[in-house]
Amino acid sequence: MVERIAVWATQLFPVWSLIVGGLALYEPAIFLWYGKEAIGFGLGVIMLGMGMTLETKDFKHVWREPHIVGLGVFSQFLIMPAWGAFLAWVMGLPTEMAVGLILVSSCPGGTASNVVVFLAKANVALSVSLTLVSTILAILLTPWLTTLYAGHYVPVDGWGLLKSILLIVLLPLILGLTWKRLFKNSACQVAKISPFLSVLFILLIVGFVLSAKRALILENWFILFFAVFFLHVGGFLLGFIFGKMFRRNSVDCRTFGIEVGMQNSGLGMALASKHFAQLPMVPAPCALSAVIHCLIGSFMATWWNRKDKIIFDLIEKR
Repeated sequence: MVERIAVWATQLFPVWSLIVGGLALYEPAIFLWYGKEAIGFGLGVIMLGMGMTLETKDFKHVWREPHIVGLGVFSQFLIMPAWGAFLAWVMGLPTEMAVGLILVSSCPGGTASNVVVFLAKANVALSVSLTLVSTILAILLTPWLTTLYAGHYVPVDGWGLLKSILLIVLLPLILGLTWKRLFKNSACQVAKISPFLSVLFILLIVGFVLSAKRALILENWFILFFAVFFLHVGGFLLGFIFGKMFRRNSVDCRTFGIEVGMQNSGLGMALASKHFAQLPMVPAPCALSAVIHCLIGSFMATWWNRKDKIIFDLIEKR
């Protein structure tokens, strides 16, 4: 029963994101209690849960078809950071907003993408592999890409970003994997509700950041919204096109589009809050990203399903 409720709540993540975003901007006091210091803790819990949910089969796709996984991860770190930097330049974003947009675009794929891939009837095994590999590679690539693209806006402490990612991504992930190996039964029980806990902590982090930055967000809402919106729409479309360029089938192309278009916004918020504290607007694009990419992803999943149904009905009639 608990597991069913957890699955149901997880699948409604886009709805919860929209509700939390609205509440945070309307009544900030609801989420301000969470606190900046708890952002890293929340993300650590998410990564711990991810470690406990991983199975050997999750790695089989990497070993069996490494070129496809490599292609997907390459598209993730090639397209989004460059696209984010281009948008920041062409839209003439203020420095803080530009850094925030580049930071979130340099993060790996988020676990929410696995849910959207499932809803879109795309390649779930490939999605899990891409999220896993991109998360591990982000330990080095996120600090490097952020420094590369945002370094001319403000000084970027690449080494500090690296240490933070080691603490809030790699360490909890290893602990989760170790826990599952040593205490398999308890890990399996926790793994049943791990996706729900991930959703809960992401919502708390999003709610807190939006609440804390409410005045700045409302003051700059127009350009902020469209910058983040174009970032993710472009990511979805460019990821899909990238797959087509390499002659992947429609299912894999959808997976590439979703993985490229959806970022680990929670990691972006954690890094922004810790390493760009003197620039209060930097976490805002990351928080808004968590809401917008889920909504776009859900829309794309619905559209793809409807398109498949229309094609299937036409085939049946023939």
